[in-house]
Amino acid sequence: MNAKPGRLGVGIIGAGHVGPILGAALAGAGHAIVGISAISQASRDRAEAILPLVPILPVPEVVERSELVIIAVPDAQLESLVQGLAATNTWQPGQLVLHTSSRYGTAVLAPAQAAGAIPLAIHPAMAFTGTSLDLARLADSYFAVTAPGPVLPIGQALVVEMGGEPLIVAEADRARYAEAIQIVTAFSTSIVEQATQLLTGIGLEHPGAILGPLLRSAMENALGRTSPERLDLAGFDQIEQRQHPFDDDREVE
Repeated sequence: MNAKPGRLGVGIIGAGHVGPILGAALAGAGHAIVGISAISQASRDRAEAILPLVPILPVPEVVERSELVIIAVPDAQLESLVQGLAATNTWQPGQLVLHTSSRYGTAVLAPAQAAGAIPLAIHPAMAFTGTSLDLARLADSYFAVTAPGPVLPIGQALVVEMGGEPLIVAEADRARYAEAIQIVTAFSTSIVEQATQLLTGIGLEHPGAILGPLLRSAMENALGRTSPERLDLAGFDQIEQRQHPFDDDREVE
């Protein structure tokens, strides 16, 4: 079967919770997934489960094969990875390079851009499980898109193809955007863990089933009291800062 016009060869660096899911979403839109990098056994198993026909390759080979490279690695590894691939002249002119970090815009991709690559920063505002359940959840999610003006439509189009809703976030606003994402995730995780422990401690079985409807309705009520454009997070700023929700993989998977 011939590929549809405008379809890309997509390579994925990182087989954590995010990369394989975005790859599967783009494959569903007709793009060809040409390779994925994975180091740990867990990441290899995840890649094979979500993208069973995609070859697992070394990072440089993934980049060399790809028209669009998705970098889905922990924030702490992103800058050094981009710089290292630039030092070995791996980036290619005209190649799209997309990272999924909430914290960074496109400045972190400057070494790839200097080599002629086109930078995109696209973050799905969603807590991933790393399973096929995430594919359906993409349809209800917003994606923060940061890119140079001429290529913003490309980033927006990719988000739509993955089933999400694109939301333009300026380079200068990425840090505050990331803070909002982290506060909400840390708060909800902490509350659920504490409440679960309390219910378990008094002998109630299946605390998740008890708390699920309550948590969903409470969040819907809280969101309903805000404007569509802004969620007031005042009062949550004293929450203990936890690990970033998308840094759950320690290695370049």
